[in-house]
Amino acid sequence: MKIIKTRLEDCYILEPDRFGDDRGYFSPYFIQENLDQLGFEKVVQANRSKSSKGVVRGLHFQKDPKCQAKIVEVIQGAAIDVVVDMREDSSTFGMWEKVLLTPDNNRQLFVPRGFAHGFVSLEDNTIFQYLIDNDYAPQLEGGILWNDPEIGIDWDKIFEEYNIDNPLLSDKDKNRETLKKCKTRFRRNK
Repeated sequence: MKIIKTRLEDCYILEPDRFGDDRGYFSPYFIQENLDQLGFEKVVQANRSKSSKGVVRGLHFQKDPKCQAKIVEVIQGAAIDVVVDMREDSSTFGMWEKVLLTPDNNRQLFVPRGFAHGFVSLEDNTIFQYLIDNDYAPQLEGGILWNDPEIGIDWDKIFEEYNIDNPLLSDKDKNRETLKKCKTRFRRNK
């Protein structure tokens, strides 16, 4: 597995090995030994979501003591995955990164604990898969405003490039607080 640094501290693009021929391919997409060095101790839960083109999900996180690290990938369709570092003691606090995830590019994103996470679906029937290292705790769900102007994610550029005229969000995601107003903060921990 290739591990590629992003501009955010502790956040990595993962490219699992892929072996193929004219019949198809084989890819060991999760090997615990490769992920131990990132601080991803174990898979507690695996989730999938299906989205239409233009659906924006996020920016979500789960509060301590059930904060979660994730390994995310797209197994059908395409998405731009977006993360924001919410760890106060991180050199990249408040910064964001985006990564194109498709089955063809065989990329995953390792999202450390203390990050807000979201994505926009670029095609109908996009299936997004999450491997998570901590239990889901609905009472600890949180999030920040997807288009917080102080964070400055280039959503308009993404929407223009992929012909998304009307992004679709849940009411909850449309009305979240900005990072500055959000009371939840995290600390770096491997």
